Amino acid sequence: MRKEGFIEKKDHYDIVTKNGKKIPVAKLQKEVLSVMDEIERICNKNNIQCFLIAGSSLGMCNYGGFIPWDDDMDIAIPYPDWDKFVSCMKKDLGKDFYFDSYEIDKRFNTINGPWMKVRKKNTYIEEVNFLLKNRCKRGNGIFVDVIPYGPIAENKWIDELERTVVKINMLFIVLLDNLHINPIPFKSFVYWFAKKCFAWHRNSKLVSQPVSVPWEKFLKEPVFFKEDVYPLEKYEFENRMFYSYHHIENVMKQWYGPNCLKKWNGKEWEETLPKEKRHPKHVKDLNLEGESKE
Repeated sequence: MRKEGFIEKKDHYDIVTKNGKKIPVAKLQKEVLSVMDEIERICNKNNIQCFLIAGSSLGMCNYGGFIPWDDDMDIAIPYPDWDKFVSCMKKDLGKDFYFDSYEIDKRFNTINGPWMKVRKKNTYIEEVNFLLKNRCKRGNGIFVDVIPYGPIAENKWIDELERTVVKINMLFIVLLDNLHINPIPFKSFVYWFAKKCFAWHRNSKLVSQPVSVPWEKFLKEPVFFKEDVYPLEKYEFENRMFYSYHHIENVMKQWYGPNCLKKWNGKEWEETLPKEKRHPKHVKDLNLEGESKE
């Protein structure tokens, strides 16, 4: 990717809090980036490769950084390094940060998507989440989502069967959680089962996030050839260099469709996503200057 190919960030986007205050998305992105810098520091110190995925990688391709309206950041850890990563986070995470994961707090929901949220102290964020609340008690600071990446079934129907097992458990998890009962047996099973799936398919040519992520569309989960993901490559992101997919544009087109990347109109690079879809979508309330609601 060439820097001159990035779309210039021209438009301004705001997050509107519950009390009507407007906070620029760019201000949230700056705070989120400070969390990512801390994760990167720990990974570099301990010889672990973390890499940007999903919309963060799409921003890499189109903007050399955040998509201007993107209000979160997603990263992955190669599954063989996951346990080491958790251990290093326990030991090395700086005093201005904390993290939640099932390994350290059984209130953490294993089907929320990420297996870990790395948060910043003295901030507050309320996510748009209709089914599951954050039950961990350390706080609701702004965060970076972290998830393991590993091998999955090459046979699509086996993969869907494994994900269906998780979806069945999800029904009980959501029901009990909303009754304020911690469904530890179901969450522990999903956590164990996702790890087992990685192990069962260790020789697969395909890799993805774990089957414990239940939100993707049937038969359209973001599953990629191992050779498109590894070895990881470094790309520019907000004047830093972070790892992402080896063939990043191939992965983005497969995940978001063939028209997701920047397009040259003869005069300039332009965004292909319709304007009505360009807005922050994950934040319900926000305070970057304190841990409680405004």
